Amino acid sequence: MTAKSQRMIDEGYMRTALSLALNGTGSVSPNPRVGCVIVRDNEVIGSGWHRCCGDPHAEVEAVRNAGGDVRGATVYVNLEPCCHQGRTPPCAPMLIEKGVSRVVVGMTDPNPKVNCGGINLLMDAGIEVTTGILEKESKWINRGFIRRMNDGRPWVTLKTACSLDGNIALKDGSSKWITGEASRRKVHMMRAESDALLSGIGTVLADDPAFTVREAEGRTPLRAIIDRKLRTPLDASLFKEKGLVFFAGGDAPAEKIKKIRERGAEVFIIDGPEESGPDFVVAKLCELGVNYLMVECGARLTSSLIGRGLVDEISLFMAPRLLGNGIRFTEHLGLGKLDEAVSIKDMQISACGEDIWIRGVLSCSPDL
Repeated sequence: MTAKSQRMIDEGYMRTALSLALNGTGSVSPNPRVGCVIVRDNEVIGSGWHRCCGDPHAEVEAVRNAGGDVRGATVYVNLEPCCHQGRTPPCAPMLIEKGVSRVVVGMTDPNPKVNCGGINLLMDAGIEVTTGILEKESKWINRGFIRRMNDGRPWVTLKTACSLDGNIALKDGSSKWITGEASRRKVHMMRAESDALLSGIGTVLADDPAFTVREAEGRTPLRAIIDRKLRTPLDASLFKEKGLVFFAGGDAPAEKIKKIRERGAEVFIIDGPEESGPDFVVAKLCELGVNYLMVECGARLTSSLIGRGLVDEISLFMAPRLLGNGIRFTEHLGLGKLDEAVSIKDMQISACGEDIWIRGVLSCSPDL
């Protein structure tokens, strides 16, 4: 068999592993999404994926699915098998003990506790290891885990619903509903796939949102609100569901902090000057194990996040209507020169009901 033919076979099985890995979306963080396929004599004998943080890893699930006998088989896994003891035993020694002959890896693990350690362990045991198969695709499905490991922050996706001329509301703040039902359903799916959702006090006071998942399958993510003076009413819709944190300033009323905590929410005090608030919030959410952060907020916080280079991806739902002199979602960005413009790469444009859905990665986002 030629090297090109083997590569094509490897890519085919790796695509299956990647597809399996996506089943863990919304449930495995802070762990990465991992799928595994085990092949012997050109036949798939086992497959599995990491289902939930604390549950067995994908390799263990696949070996179990194969009935335990995987001697001489080839293992396809989109992320390097781990070599350290975490909530579950390491996978690389398990594969060695089971007598597999070859392991095909999509990408190395950026976790400093692994970072090629699993690959080296396999190779030292005489197992053939092939790396970099569908590496770009493997990195993309775990972009949040990579960002958290490498940069100490989650992958941040900014969601905005606006008119064709870029307005998120009329000047008086009216914004329900600019986009259609199909876009709103897609937004609920995005929430269910995220680990946390971030917004600001302006949106809370204007719209009284619950930020829950209602029009899609899945759980409501952790909801985080930047509210320096804790102006959120205690009867706000946010409190109807658990999983809520507030980020307040050092001068926030102690009595209000107490009452919010009595309602089951947590309050973190932002450390540092006001302009560095978003950096503190994003870093704290990273500490809480958030890989994927979705942002739904007004123009001021949107502009602050983009301006500080904290947005990786934009998901823009654009309705076929014009609002004229309304509130533009980047009106506080404050760029002085055309060459300061934030570019978007890897852009995708598709229809979402009657709306246009534009997605892309911001040029200021660090490379994976």
